[in-house]
Amino acid sequence: MKEITKYSSGVIWEEKVGYSRAVKFGDRILVSGTTAIVDGKLAGVGDAYLQTVTIIKKISGVLQQAGSKLEDVVRVRVYLTDMSRFEEVAKAHGEFFREIKPAQTLIGISALVDPEMLVEIEAEAVIPGE
Repeated sequence: MKEITKYSSGVIWEEKVGYSRAVKFGDRILVSGTTAIVDGKLAGVGDAYLQTVTIIKKISGVLQQAGSKLEDVVRVRVYLTDMSRFEEVAKAHGEFFREIKPAQTLIGISALVDPEMLVEIEAEAVIPGE
């Protein structure tokens, strides 16, 4: 049976809602939906590009904790509250994933928990050779 390891970012919502920032089982790492909250505050208010950059850096950080890296990402799901902001998100996404080219889905949604949140991203990585 594959070992399951859970990673926390320490935010209160993980305990209240009952989820992990990421879960590793075998060679797979699933990263929960991630927003641009840093130290309890939203980074990039009104700026979908900066929110996306912040989120991808947070995803990179938890992947490192789990023994992985962005280059191991095979799937990304991006949730965007305003599809007219697509180019901002695409620019940031391309800066990190242009060479990696994971499977990607962009989903337009009506809202996130905080109305100032424009983007939420989840990712899945596979560690080669494990």
